[in-house]
Amino acid sequence: MSITLTTIPHIPMITSGDDLARIIADALATCRLALAPSDILVVAQKIVSKSEGQAIKLSEVTPSPRALELAKITQKDPRLVEIILSESVEVVRARPGVIIVRDRRGWVCANAGVDRSNVYQDDPSGETVLRLPVDPDASAARLREGLRERLGIDMGVIVADSHGRPHRNGTIGVAIGAAGLPALEDLRGCPDLFGYTLQHTQVALADLIASAATLLLGQASEGTPVVIVRGVPHTQRDGSAQELVRPIEMDLFP
Repeated sequence: MSITLTTIPHIPMITSGDDLARIIADALATCRLALAPSDILVVAQKIVSKSEGQAIKLSEVTPSPRALELAKITQKDPRLVEIILSESVEVVRARPGVIIVRDRRGWVCANAGVDRSNVYQDDPSGETVLRLPVDPDASAARLREGLRERLGIDMGVIVADSHGRPHRNGTIGVAIGAAGLPALEDLRGCPDLFGYTLQHTQVALADLIASAATLLLGQASEGTPVVIVRGVPHTQRDGSAQELVRPIEMDLFP
């Protein structure tokens, strides 16, 4: 068995309203790369958010009293805190330099995924930051359908972002959107090498793929926001990244 990861070159800087399916299809044609039905396309969240107009200028934001309160605790710009709150349903932790929230999509993450890195700064009056897609699963499904129309290939699509992890240093790639493949594979009831029936094993397949692809997507100036992943064995079932969200009632660390 082998798994290959291949970046797609010639992806331009993405702006609001850009057609990602067309841009990716054109880039594939330019570099003479062909997709196979079993391939999985991993796309960086940044270009999805940019194409969907999720950039926002801090100069356009008026902080609420709650944002001003949290800004004092976290020592963050109150306008940024306001954006984070607008993307969140719960503030889990707040301390100097850190806001951990449960965002509107169910992810527990820092700053509700609101980020400044790799965002073009064209506002002389202040910073521009980028929010996550409104519905990353829908974003993945639209991109998958757009590529299927152009290429005639029915591949899986993952929208990947970088998240920190409780009790471990460093960020890692995770799937915040998925279409055309199971995000979670349930191996309960399957035998192991010695015939033992697995009781609890569920595999976060989409996260594993996103993490592997992030080695090439990078975190800084790599400029390679789309990766083809080939050779990943998985069941033929459609799914969504929402499968990966643990229900609050099962949270062991409230």
